[in-house]
Amino acid sequence: MSNRRWNLGIVFLFILFACLLLSFLFSTLRIRELVQPLKSTGLGEESLHHVVLISQELDNPFWRYIEEGAREASEKYGMNLDYIGPFRINPAEQIKLLEKTIASKADAIVVQGINDPLYRTLIDKAALLGIPVITVDTDEPGSRRLSYVGTDNAEAGKRMGELVALAAGEKGSIGVLVGNEQAHNQQLRLSGFRSVISRYPELSIADVRSSNISRLQAAQEAEDILLSYPQVDYLVGFSALDGAGMLEAAERVRPQGVSIFAFDDLTETKEAIQRCRIVSTIVQQPYEMGYDAISLLHDHFNGKAPQQQHFTAVAVLDRQSFGNGTEDNCP
Repeated sequence: MSNRRWNLGIVFLFILFACLLLSFLFSTLRIRELVQPLKSTGLGEESLHHVVLISQELDNPFWRYIEEGAREASEKYGMNLDYIGPFRINPAEQIKLLEKTIASKADAIVVQGINDPLYRTLIDKAALLGIPVITVDTDEPGSRRLSYVGTDNAEAGKRMGELVALAAGEKGSIGVLVGNEQAHNQQLRLSGFRSVISRYPELSIADVRSSNISRLQAAQEAEDILLSYPQVDYLVGFSALDGAGMLEAAERVRPQGVSIFAFDDLTETKEAIQRCRIVSTIVQQPYEMGYDAISLLHDHFNGKAPQQQHFTAVAVLDRQSFGNGTEDNCP
């Protein structure tokens, strides 16, 4: 009898142990089922490359277009993009932001070159830490940046020279504005422009002034050129706000007889072309700059070495570009 009770006790303990074991197994599987999605999500977030785009000026329309292109490419390639920059153009602030971004251990950085030794040192530091840096809009030559993405500025300057030479009949006097005398892209545009103008003995540059990327200063400098050099019949600007500034100056000093050539396609510039007050403007592709910069980073992360310079296209916008007969109403 005692053996039977002993056997029944063993069976009962076995059943109880089996039940506990099954319960533990089911609980473990359930917990794994609940945790796995969280675990997968966490791993996915960690695998996303964190890219920081540092703009020249946060709400500048040109840089917002760069951001738009970069953001679309980031979504396509599964990257996290942060867009930062100074509220007003401030190279010192750009340097600080680059320094902070490197310290934050971003996976990649997209910046504008500012032709500054400390800036180049920071770009080199990022490269040594394994953080690829791509310059957009303006290159930072001499640095260890991965690639430059933007306009071929020397060729854009040559294109401007050809437009002016054609309009001037290869003779005349020209006043020129650059956005910033220290900016590499502005100097390349001016150099390309000079190389074309120098081909024509009767075509000359009277003066070159800096607008400091300010419409107000562009107007002041253009007005002073027109007053100081009455022979100037052509005004050329190489930064986005120069066109509107030159137009303002021309309307104050000499409403007729000044031909204006601008850069970029701000609304005021396009409207002035339609009103026959600006002859033409050279238009860059900021959206493509942002998109292509992220695409090159994607290639880099996948083991493909990008080209050192990746040029985006430019186009000439003039009265005929609007296709509404505007050119027929111009003198």
